[in-house]
Amino acid sequence: MNKKANSTNPLAGAWSFFTSIKLTVVILLCLAAGSAVGTLIEQNQNPEHYIKVYGQFWYSLFYILDLFDMYHSSWFRLLMGGLCVNIIACSIHRLSAGWKVIFPKKPVLNPERIKSGSTPVTFTVKKSMEEATDLILPLIQKAYGFHQVQKKAGAVTITAEKNRWSRIGVYVVHLSVILLVVGGLAGSFLGFEGYVNIPEGESTDHVQLRNSESILPLPFEIRCDDFEVSFYASGAPKEFKSRLVIVENGKPVVQKDIIVNDPLRYKGISIYQSSYGRMPDQSPPTVDLSSTKIQIQVTAQDTGMSYTHEAVLGETFELPEGKGTFLLKEHRKADTFMGRDIGDTLVGIITAPGKEPEEIKLSLRFSNFDKMRKGFFVFSIANPQDLFEKSDPGHDRFYTGLQVSKDPGVWIVYAGFILMITGCFVAFFLAHQQIVVEIVKDGKKSRVLLGGTANKNKAGMGFVLNKLSGRILKKLSSDKKDAFL
Repeated sequence: MNKKANSTNPLAGAWSFFTSIKLTVVILLCLAAGSAVGTLIEQNQNPEHYIKVYGQFWYSLFYILDLFDMYHSSWFRLLMGGLCVNIIACSIHRLSAGWKVIFPKKPVLNPERIKSGSTPVTFTVKKSMEEATDLILPLIQKAYGFHQVQKKAGAVTITAEKNRWSRIGVYVVHLSVILLVVGGLAGSFLGFEGYVNIPEGESTDHVQLRNSESILPLPFEIRCDDFEVSFYASGAPKEFKSRLVIVENGKPVVQKDIIVNDPLRYKGISIYQSSYGRMPDQSPPTVDLSSTKIQIQVTAQDTGMSYTHEAVLGETFELPEGKGTFLLKEHRKADTFMGRDIGDTLVGIITAPGKEPEEIKLSLRFSNFDKMRKGFFVFSIANPQDLFEKSDPGHDRFYTGLQVSKDPGVWIVYAGFILMITGCFVAFFLAHQQIVVEIVKDGKKSRVLLGGTANKNKAGMGFVLNKLSGRILKKLSSDKKDAFL
């Protein structure tokens, strides 16, 4: 009857569709598969890179499927939105059925049902029923809060419960997932990520959006007052720092020195140190080395023995210890290594016995640059000061590369994360417990029975009852007030 009604009622059919656990499984599998694809396929690269890796056909197919920026694609957003709707519908469907259980107007505790939840604990005490009741009841009140007392001829029954509200823990987890998804979608739709290069002493009020030629204006100007970079002896950058000033309505409002992972934040926009470079026309001046004798220092890595040879460009000399030959190939007035400017460089060719020739770079600026190669010998220029005109690095002009982003959903994500931790704690570590204590008159003594049940970890309820019985026995034997359980 209900199936026929659902088939003729579109709203009921839609409700049944969105409350289906099967839909949840399908969406999660699609999201998992999409995330795996997004991991395997590099995201947000240039078209030339994808064509080189996958070829024109697969590039065109992946482009149509929007796999190169998958997490911002329409289909991925649709899956995330569908997951939200599904979770909300399932939560409402289940919560509407369990609302009266979680939030009853007046809880009704059934002693017989509670006793059937675990193996009862029984013992006899040398107290009258009234004395035992007066001593046990305060313990139950403090430990469980809500309680009910039923008295009848020759017996007193105390029922109590705690943590009924813990049944809502799973719905808190549901809400946290919704907040995480909503926060992600808010950042995807309302946020942005752009990049900009600013020369020292200059400012800008716009950025270029990621993977786009679009220019996005900013509500303020970013000015770079200074840029500093330091290097290791190998030539690798040690730290680069930009002194930025936010200018709004012609007035500086915020100033901060930023380094990698320590951004400047203003009006919800984060400005990260991303890269740097030397202005093209500011390279240090050099001299012509075509006929200049250059001293090459060769140092053995294992022994530390050092040898010096003089050579001119194009000349080859024998390496010590019979390790082959070295050709001083050419001089480059400006060179880079892994995208970083290393300035004036000599290029050499090492030809070791039985091995392929190997090209190396000798940087003027960094005396230990060749150490990174980890070869048998370390090559360096012994007289760089005699070869190149000195330049004051304080006058070198750099530009700073900044990543500028805005994510209005980040606080929603944080809230979801906190709720998820809270909900998981409640769902896994707290249980709705109910207990019953029957005190039966047995002459001048009293027989006490303890039973209990819980909606989670019912096996652990035996431990709770044993602990409770120990407290009760201690209380009855001492006739003193005791702390609650």
